[in-house]
Amino acid sequence: MAARLWGVSLQSLILPLILAGASIEPAAEVQDSRELPNLVVILADDLGWGDPGCYGTGSVVPTPSLDRVAREGLRFTDMHSPSAVCTPTRYGLLTGRYAWRTRLEKGVLDGHSANLIDVDRTTLADLLRSAGYRTAGVGKWHLGLGEEGVPWEPPIRPGPLDHGFDSFFGIPASLDMPPYVWIVDDELRLAASAKVAASEHRRRGGGGFWRAGAASPDFRHVEVLPRMAARAEELIERWGREEARRPFFLYVALSAPHTPWVPTVAFQGRTRAGHYGDFVAQVDHVVGQILAALERSDAAERTLVVVTSDNGAHWPVADVERHGYDANGGWRGQKADVFEGGHRVPFLVRGPGVPAGEVRTELACLTDLFATAAAICGSELEEEAGEDSFDLSPLLFGGEGAFAREDCVHHSFDGMLAIRRGPWKLIEGRGSGGFTAPRRELVAEAEPTGQLYHLGEDPQETTDLWRERPEVVAELRELLENRRSSGCSRPR
Repeated sequence: MAARLWGVSLQSLILPLILAGASIEPAAEVQDSRELPNLVVILADDLGWGDPGCYGTGSVVPTPSLDRVAREGLRFTDMHSPSAVCTPTRYGLLTGRYAWRTRLEKGVLDGHSANLIDVDRTTLADLLRSAGYRTAGVGKWHLGLGEEGVPWEPPIRPGPLDHGFDSFFGIPASLDMPPYVWIVDDELRLAASAKVAASEHRRRGGGGFWRAGAASPDFRHVEVLPRMAARAEELIERWGREEARRPFFLYVALSAPHTPWVPTVAFQGRTRAGHYGDFVAQVDHVVGQILAALERSDAAERTLVVVTSDNGAHWPVADVERHGYDANGGWRGQKADVFEGGHRVPFLVRGPGVPAGEVRTELACLTDLFATAAAICGSELEEEAGEDSFDLSPLLFGGEGAFAREDCVHHSFDGMLAIRRGPWKLIEGRGSGGFTAPRRELVAEAEPTGQLYHLGEDPQETTDLWRERPEVVAELRELLENRRSSGCSRPR
């Protein structure tokens, strides 16, 4: 055990932390001495609504750490990612703005894509750093690095350090996208001087799906999640040892359970949901590691911990039938789809002032973390910031005022939009807009051009009411057009 950690070399985990150590200290000065809570946001990659046992859907995956956060805090049942895929959700979480307002109207970035967030736009990390927080990002970035058409040459800018993070340690994009390298702040830890051959998906007997491409000589897919966990632990314990209790914001964007499904030896065979379920079990273990680090550093009681996912699980009907298990908890569709399974995500919050064991059923979106953080640290939102963000504080702490969000725009992989208000959900097109066939249906003349569902009476989206309720269709189409053309959804 001293030499190996969960089937991975301990030396391989610690080395990049040592190399990056000099860049951990923040450059920003402390702006005030108020007692503000730390904020740790753990963003899993492709974790389904039905995976955590606390959602009561009969999960076959042991998730004691996720269940603990729910038991000691709040569990949201109607939380949505701003998109049903990776990049646009990360943009929305960090900026409080829907990504379809940017150049990325559909799809995701790849490992070599240019920076997506405008350098003048305020991010969640910017906001908290200006309030005196130290800030760090760990894990999967997937928001682009550098400038369009410019080869990567250190320093690789713009990137995380241009968006409010004092330090960053992680990978450029998804774990199945080259280049397979580690980024430390704005440098490559090692150049991508090797090549990795493509690997087939686990569903088809492969070692785990990833694309062929450039890699650093030391990059091992199976080691990525443990390295991210080790980095997060190291930062928390370092900050906890310091006498000056400066608040910190730690954004932990995990690479799992996204493909490739590569659980370490200790987690293989843990579940009845194959390699995916085993990888989810390892994600839960990482959450437990972070909780334990907070306790060891005496920071747990002054830290808000948020655990969520960037979209639904990549878990088609064939996998539901094969394993007798639905990672998306019975919601229609899967990752990338405009249906609920694509964007309804787990959302757990624990921390000071958060009531234990309660459930919130209000409609909310991950973009709301931006306005919530502003409220917590007493910052005024700029007019041109957080355009689609609403303060969750009334739901988290039960304070004065009401949660103001009345609607939410959903966004599929191929750019299909939907809008939800109350129990009604209108989808602009026909089909899933994502991975479930058909992605787009051809519409004959005089046929409905979209879909309308009443989620209160039909949560599985089986009965299309487009023809029966034209007045609702007209009202929601007008609302969606307003949200699109006005450039914002929160009052200014």
